[in-house]
This record gives sequence, structure tokens and C-alpha cells, in this order.
Amino acid sequence: MSDDFDFKKKDDAAFAMGDEPYTLGPDSMPQPGVPTGIVTKHHHTGQTIYPGVQRDYWVYVPQQYDAAQSACLMVFQDGEAYLGEVVRAATVCDNLIHRGEIPITIGVFVNPGDKGPGNPIYGGEDNRSLEYDSLGDQYARFLLEELLPEVEAEYNITSDPAGRATCGMSSGGICAFTIAWERPDAFGKVVSHCGSFTDIRGGNQYPSLVRKTPRKPLRVFLQSGEKDVDVIFGSWPIANQDMAAALAYREYDYQFVFGEGYHSLKHGGSIFPDTLRWLWRDDNKA
Repeated sequence: MSDDFDFKKKDDAAFAMGDEPYTLGPDSMPQPGVPTGIVTKHHHTGQTIYPGVQRDYWVYVPQQYDAAQSACLMVFQDGEAYLGEVVRAATVCDNLIHRGEIPITIGVFVNPGDKGPGNPIYGGEDNRSLEYDSLGDQYARFLLEELLPEVEAEYNITSDPAGRATCGMSSGGICAFTIAWERPDAFGKVVSHCGSFTDIRGGNQYPSLVRKTPRKPLRVFLQSGEKDVDVIFGSWPIANQDMAAALAYREYDYQFVFGEGYHSLKHGGSIFPDTLRWLWRDDNKA
């Protein structure tokens, strides 16, 4: 891993709200003899979709990557948090790719835009809620038309949606679903931790939309907890249970893990290796 940014300094307090009975296991720790992937930092300035909005993003490339063969892709919203100590996503990928439990996968860890309207009611100065909580294809288009072409210019990445996944926490979790829901031709896999399927910018419509819409070719992982957020926008535990019920009704390939946690990445981080094994089952071609 490159040393241009110390992820141990990243404070994940925004995604933690109390003690939880979850810890990271061996799959999330560096292991002897396991090749270490390279993480490089990049900066992007929005062009036409979010003009002038700036953000950092990081690209993880496993040592096993060979440009002669296309790699799978996983895009993380709130990417800096996933690279931090709560999840250690790059280390998890190192270990699982080394053992052939997931395919060779390039990770793109994207931060939200630096300036925007903030969060409804609660305010703020960034573009996170607009990008992540909004329904529609705007953020998916941003990825596919502006940011990911920068990565694809350097690396051979599959165009098969079955080999492309999205991931996120909270507003980033609903965003991960929205990306694939709007563009199943580009992303076939979703991981949502404590997803905000609530009435922030209309996300509470999703359970009904899922039930009323013919099943899309998506594999979806949801996680939430009994102490997840319950605020003016809605109840996160109930919203995620409603989403799981809707996915079951439409016979999606899905998994829902409901635990004891808060609005946090602690539970999601502790089960992240198993999440990836489930997500990429039948695709472990490393």
C-alpha cells in the first residue's frame, strides 16, 4: 500500500455511535506471505454532472493484476472510511484474492464532493446527500461518464456487470443500490451497510418500487442493526427490513444481516470478508 495517505488517521466517528459486539477477524489483518496491493490517491474535479465539485478518490490494485486479463471492479462510496481501520477493505481484498476466494478485483474508493447543498434539515456544506440520497441516474452517470473512465484508461476492467459491484454505508448504502438499480447494465452487485432507505430525498420509495418493478439482474447484500438510526427521516432498521422483504417478494438473489449495532460500519466491517465471499461466489476466478 502506498504511503501518500495515512488511513489510520481517518476518524470514522461519523459512522460509530456506541459500543458494539463486533471486531475484525484474521481476514482483515495483514497475513504473512500475502501479496500487498497498491493504493494510490487521485483527485477529481467535476465536469458536466457536478461541475466544479472536487473530491479525492483512491484506486486499489492487487499485485495479481495482469493487464492481459480484465479485472473485476468494486466501487466504494465514502471510500476513505472503507480504507480505514473499521473495515480495512484493501487488506481484506489482499487476503481473499490471494486464497482465490474472490476474483482479482480493482477497488475504487470515492469520497463525496467537497461542496454542495448539505443534508436536508441538518445542513452542511458538502455534496454528499445530493449525490448519495437522490434517486435517479445522476450519480451513476457521474461514475460511468466522468470518474471511472480515468481509471479504465489505466487498467483493464471488465464491462460485464456481473463482475462489477458497488458498496456504501448509510447514504452511501442507498447510493450503492441506486447505481445498480439505475444501471444494471454496468453494475450487477451491491453491498449496502445501514442503507438510508428513508425519506431524505425519496429513498423510502424503494421498497414499493422494488415490488412493482420486474426483477433486475442484481445480487444485493443488506446490513443493519436494531440500534440503527431512528430520526425525522424515518427508522433505518424498519427501512432495511422493508427493503429485504421487497427483495424477497421479487425473488432477488439477496442476503440481509440484521444485528445489534448502531449506525456504524463496525458490524459491516466485521463481516466484510464473508460479505465478499457471498457477493463473489461462483466468480472466484483468481
